[in-house]
Amino acid sequence: MPNFAYRGRDGAGKIVQGVLEGASAGAVADTLFGTGVTPMEIKPTGAAAPKSGGGGGGSASLNIELFKQKVEHVDILLFSKQIYTLLRAGVPIMRALAGLQESSANPAMKDLLQDVREGLDSGRELSVSLGRHPKVFTPFYISMVRVGEMTGRLEEVFIRLFDHMEFERFMKEQVKSALRYPSFVIMAMGAAMFVVNIFVIPAFAKVFKGFNSELPLMTRILLGFSDFMVNSWHILIAGIVATVFGFTRWRGTPKGRYTWDKMKLKFPIAGSIIRKATLARFARAFALASRSGVPIIQALTNVAETVDNDFIADKIAKMRDGVERGESILRTAITADVFTPVVLQMIAVGEESGALDDMMQEVAEMYQSEVEYELKTLAQQIEPILITMLGVMVLVLALGIFLPIWDLGKVAMKK
Repeated sequence: MPNFAYRGRDGAGKIVQGVLEGASAGAVADTLFGTGVTPMEIKPTGAAAPKSGGGGGGSASLNIELFKQKVEHVDILLFSKQIYTLLRAGVPIMRALAGLQESSANPAMKDLLQDVREGLDSGRELSVSLGRHPKVFTPFYISMVRVGEMTGRLEEVFIRLFDHMEFERFMKEQVKSALRYPSFVIMAMGAAMFVVNIFVIPAFAKVFKGFNSELPLMTRILLGFSDFMVNSWHILIAGIVATVFGFTRWRGTPKGRYTWDKMKLKFPIAGSIIRKATLARFARAFALASRSGVPIIQALTNVAETVDNDFIADKIAKMRDGVERGESILRTAITADVFTPVVLQMIAVGEESGALDDMMQEVAEMYQSEVEYELKTLAQQIEPILITMLGVMVLVLALGIFLPIWDLGKVAMKK
């Protein structure tokens, strides 16, 4: 049997990794779940990946993977809501999954539900069966389902997961909506700069050559940049592609992702929104885990994987380490240095009253309201910046093009 390298987290939230032998990645995932380890990555190692068919099979497999429909976020959102409704109505889990499989319009979701049913048929728990699809279900989702199984409140966990995922979807749509107008303006400015440098400035350059006099600095800069775009456009495109590729590769590394996520929090206007949205996600996920009976250390471990920001995730992981040493949530939150005084006060009240989950839910709702307001006014906040950029661009073009004509007019008047 082939060997598989794995990386995951144990019950205490520590990263563990190693190599296991198994018939497939799913079999290795089952083994890891049985030992209390939640896998995050499993890949073949030390042996060639199994081939299907003879020559040309690899190409066919690649084509199938490229064009195969995937399970989307909305599919899991609907699954969580529908399974909650069916379980609450007393429908057995196997019959519920069969019904969802038949009604699903996504073939990939049908295949996933079929695999989950087969896992349950073979004696696996629901959390283990779902955990065989780490690209679809996050460790947080799996942990919550596992807690629901242990406490007998599975349907309650699913409706809370639905609310959590609906909140995530709402936030992403709000951000996209808020950035639509600024993106359009920036693209229009870029297109205008392209047209001016390729068509307009070269026409003026022919006129300026007949002046037989030294041109102003601003004009020489514009002519030089326009000449570079016209004659060396391939170098410009190559430079842009190389920059984008290099940035993408750098951001894909753990250190680059951590640094970029930290830098995003310092961006003007957007940084504040990103920080509040991330902390709202943290507070809502922590409240959900706490209300569902997840131990606080495991809750912090799982929540760190839901915030979608490596910098803040690292701060949460340090909070977990502090709690393991016996420190209070409040003390570790103060040390993290990412929470506002109001949030710290809510945490203090929650710890003292034993209602930390309620307080964190209040924090999530507070941040969510602030983020909604700031996103609605984002276009108004960015508009002065865009107008200033547009004004500077027009001023530079006007000075570069009209200064030589102005100087020529003055010379003509003196004569």
